[in-house]
Amino acid sequence: MADFVIPPPAVVSVPVAGGGAFPVRRVFCVGRNYAEHAREMGSDPDREPPFFFMKPADALLLNDADMPYPPKSTQLHHEMELVVAIGEGGANIAEADALAHVWGYAAGLDMTRRDLQNAAKKEGKPWDMGKGFDFSAPIGLMVPASKIGHPSKGLIELKVNGKVRQTSDLSKMIWNVPETIAYLSGLVKLAPGDLIYTGTPENVAAVERGDLLEGVVEGVGTVRTRIV
Repeated sequence: MADFVIPPPAVVSVPVAGGGAFPVRRVFCVGRNYAEHAREMGSDPDREPPFFFMKPADALLLNDADMPYPPKSTQLHHEMELVVAIGEGGANIAEADALAHVWGYAAGLDMTRRDLQNAAKKEGKPWDMGKGFDFSAPIGLMVPASKIGHPSKGLIELKVNGKVRQTSDLSKMIWNVPETIAYLSGLVKLAPGDLIYTGTPENVAAVERGDLLEGVVEGVGTVRTRIV
């Protein structure tokens, strides 16, 4: 074994419903994957292929923990998403084979420092710090596909302080899960432990300290956090 010169980082893992934990390697996120959200962000969903950004694995926020309001921002936005967990890796995965590479699913939130993201976009700079900051990826329990199957339709919804903010259906994804896996695996070789946040419906909006966020993906599970 290597003699590490500093203590190695702990393995990030997501608790699994019924017991156990899913180890996380990388977190990929799909941008603008619901047509109405793409339009509200100023894009044309009919002409745009999928694109991806990443969050560090240790940005995951687990067990319904509170989320600290991030520094350097006054526009923290919520984005409710279905999360896909890769159990079998591969490159150039065929769409017809893609679901065989999925271990399970979870409900998640892609929290965004919108002001930092928009400023970076305006200047033509990378917007990693608008997306990949500490605690920016709340996630619920992971559920195995062997128990729930592969959801392709069903409610995806977020409530803030008990009032619906985002509501849509998984069937409204521009690029569905098999298509997304096939496309992404043509860009990078996927590996066991990779997560894919699959995009958010319309009506993303700002949240404040004290707000309670409660999301659900039908047939998959829930995610919950309070902004503090």
